[in-house]
Amino acid sequence: MTIEAFPLTWPTGWRRTGRAQRRSSRYKASMANVRDQLVTELRLFGARNVVISTNVPTRRDGMLYATFREPDDSGVAIYWTDQNGGQRVIACDAWATVRENMRAIGTTISALRMIQRAHAGEILNRAFEGFAYLPQNAGGVSNVHPDDWREALGFGRFDTPNFETVTSRFRELARKAHPDNGGTHATAVRLNQAYQHAKAELQ
Repeated sequence: MTIEAFPLTWPTGWRRTGRAQRRSSRYKASMANVRDQLVTELRLFGARNVVISTNVPTRRDGMLYATFREPDDSGVAIYWTDQNGGQRVIACDAWATVRENMRAIGTTISALRMIQRAHAGEILNRAFEGFAYLPQNAGGVSNVHPDDWREALGFGRFDTPNFETVTSRFRELARKAHPDNGGTHATAVRLNQAYQHAKAELQ
């Protein structure tokens, strides 16, 4: 599965927080500072192949813009490869803004670095068991067959949409699938899988 920086690729098996349940913090640092602190923490942690996935458009270098219109879905998911080649992910949508969720993840990475510096390897390994990047069919959700992405995204079997049209349709359906709008986790996973198959075929 290809991980997208934009739009948000939420990890399989991680629960979503409804919009009404998200909280606001007193943390006042700018988005640019939060983003840079997170990148620094990940670098010091030895993370490679980092993807910061949100609903915020990215610059040409893949980094988030420091100023942007806050998206309805403030979730943030960070994917990386650790020093042993393990695929890891941490996601957070408990806070009202992308900035706050990014800061929460940065704080978590900082805490994990403290464990690392204490040479408590077994503790760190056990912590990482919860951050393993799960395959698309984790949680008992069936994979979308590569030939069925058109149906999953609401196209006809013989339709030939371009990738821009597919992306627009995916974002529309993903908004409807969000818990705030009465959607389900299973539906969101199915849409994500379909979108990845579409990308593989059309790009």
